[in-house]
Amino acid sequence: MTAVRDHHPDVLLLSALLTTTMRQQESVVQAMVAAGLREQVKIMVGGAPITQSFCVEIGADAYAPDAASAAEVASTFIAA
Repeated sequence: MTAVRDHHPDVLLLSALLTTTMRQQESVVQAMVAAGLREQVKIMVGGAPITQSFCVEIGADAYAPDAASAAEVASTFIAA
């Protein structure tokens, strides 16, 4: 939260490589809401166990299956 407050990024990208770490992405989204920062940044999720349905479930803005796709989607948020 501190980095988002201090640096005001357009996009926050989260990656999980194991199913045991997936729920941390949900925790980050919830923490952004609790801190009043959720509307200030787009949140993207990805990683091997992550799916579009998980993205929707946790309230993230976008899902990308790989880094190249993530860069493309992130650029649309920055250009907007």
